[in-house]
Amino acid sequence: MAEGSADWAEAAVREHAHVEAVSREEQVLERIERARRARPRLREENITLAHGAGGKATQTLIEAVFLDAFRNPLLEPLDDGARFTVDGARLAFTTDSYVVSPLFFPGGDIGDLAVNGTVNDLAVSGAEPLYLSAGFILEEGFPVADLRRVVASMKAAAETAGVRVVTGDTKVVERGKADGCYVNTAGVGVVRRPPGGDVRPGDVVLVSGPIGEHGVTVMLARGELDIESDVTSDTAPLNGLVATLLAACGDGVRRMRDATRGGVATVLNEMAGDAGVAVVADEDAFPVRPDVRGACELLGIDPLYVACEGRLVAVVSGGVAGRALSALRAHPLGAGAAVVGRIKDDPPGLVLLKTAFGGTRIVDLLVGDPLPRIC
Repeated sequence: MAEGSADWAEAAVREHAHVEAVSREEQVLERIERARRARPRLREENITLAHGAGGKATQTLIEAVFLDAFRNPLLEPLDDGARFTVDGARLAFTTDSYVVSPLFFPGGDIGDLAVNGTVNDLAVSGAEPLYLSAGFILEEGFPVADLRRVVASMKAAAETAGVRVVTGDTKVVERGKADGCYVNTAGVGVVRRPPGGDVRPGDVVLVSGPIGEHGVTVMLARGELDIESDVTSDTAPLNGLVATLLAACGDGVRRMRDATRGGVATVLNEMAGDAGVAVVADEDAFPVRPDVRGACELLGIDPLYVACEGRLVAVVSGGVAGRALSALRAHPLGAGAAVVGRIKDDPPGLVLLKTAFGGTRIVDLLVGDPLPRIC
């Protein structure tokens, strides 16, 4: 009798602990959901570097200041580019500014970064990039030789992507006011085949290659850390890769994004939040080069949050996942493509990561600014 009572008591304790654990998890998920439903409020009185890092602070700044002021149906999706129709022609339009430091880094520089970034924003909108603008803010004392080098890089990148720079502007500011050179670009393209619709349960998430290379390259190029590595930026135009994917899968491609500020983790969070679904990803499935992973471990940074400048995140219908993976791998820029996760219906709006240790953790939006000035 005593032994049976002890067994019953132990079972009751285990059951109580399980119920408590489930209850705590539900409470955490509910708090996260309440926070996300709340109207964004910018609590800081001054702009910080975190507001430019692509995470929670950036999202709050955009929604509480810019979206609140300029709200309209074309802006509200907050996509990489706006899509609209003019006299029967479907167009896409995007703009971006580049303030990377240093200006020149292994694998690229601010020039090709500006062209590729704008081309990629148009490409993931389902558009064929055609024309770019280029605006330069130059600091007094900036070497003309460096400016020529930046412009030559932009020219080469534009030729590779099949676009033309057709208009621009130049401003010069006092010494110490622009960190050498800032570049702003805008781009226009014709929408050939937009992604096929909302992300939904049963869809599959793919990345087009190893992640985190650009952000780590820029950090190491600053020379502030005594780390030697051969890693180079992945900056590249994605319009050819996107065209290959869309040709192979058509409307089976639900959504595409290029993983820049905030990395793949931010893209997945935005997709989950927009569609009200869960993204369940496998930590071991993400392709990360050993030198990038090693640098991230030394810096205490998760590669999922590190910027890429030539990597695509795509969500496709489960029925075309194999075809999508094959199409990506057939293109030189997608040789390292991988399936990294699936779309579920619960818990809505969250990204869950199955860790290498067999557990599961929530991958939230980036807090703070681990890699400033990376693009």
